[in-house]
Amino acid sequence: MKHLVVNADDFGMTAGINSAIVEAHTSGIITSTTLMANGPAFSGAVRASELQPYLGVGCHIVLVDGEPLLPPNEVRSLLGHDPQHFRTTIAEFAKAASMNQLNPDEIEAEATAQIHKLQGAGIEVSHVDAHKHAHMFPAVLVPILRAAAKCGVKAIRNPFEPSGTLPLNSLIVDKKLAARAVEVSMLRILYRRRFLGKVRHFGLSTTEGSLGVAATGSLDLLLFEQMVKRMADGTWELVCHPGHNDVDLANARTRLRRSRGIEFELLASARARTILEENEVRLISYHTLPRLS
Repeated sequence: MKHLVVNADDFGMTAGINSAIVEAHTSGIITSTTLMANGPAFSGAVRASELQPYLGVGCHIVLVDGEPLLPPNEVRSLLGHDPQHFRTTIAEFAKAASMNQLNPDEIEAEATAQIHKLQGAGIEVSHVDAHKHAHMFPAVLVPILRAAAKCGVKAIRNPFEPSGTLPLNSLIVDKKLAARAVEVSMLRILYRRRFLGKVRHFGLSTTEGSLGVAATGSLDLLLFEQMVKRMADGTWELVCHPGHNDVDLANARTRLRRSRGIEFELLASARARTILEENEVRLISYHTLPRLS
């Protein structure tokens, strides 16, 4: 049996992203989203989610390319060159994580503050993940798991993508997609086994893995159909980034702009639902995720 959580990241980043996620939930295949506690459009996302009882809402924990909720002097190891902001790139963050420069207590405190902000707004937080998949690094994973467990959150994204998700012809044609697929594969080899062990230790649930990580920025209807056809049995998450291209998005710190509109068209389409039905894939959210065995 095949189950799929379709989770839209970056809820709360802009009003156009918020509306695209809600539209693709009500008329399309999105079942879940993760909300940025420090996003400029946080309040609008909360109001929108109140009208969508079947949309699971998790916490998109931001530790890179953003601002902390806690005072900067309480999260000094997480800050970049600008003493008010996190490191701006995942490469900088990964280097700091590998060199043991990140204080785990500060990670836990900031993650807890972000989860609490959602809960304080009346959201039943279904799960956590991290912006740019920062929780794949062991130095970051444990304090985030500790924060989630302390806050009563029951699930976390498995950010690792299985091999063979993308067709060879797509990788040959799109060199950027091929390079990202290699990068994702190396990260899976390095960290996946430790990830699953730690998730079990803290008693949280997760999926078999994620689809769409390598395809971020390139996901369209054709790639979606090819990935669904290659899905193995089990419970998976499709990571996606829909949005409407507006002034707010043009001014946002993100490399994903035009691609968000393409993803929205895919995720809101009747064809996407038909593809899932043809391949006997059942949509679920993190609220109905099976327990990790």
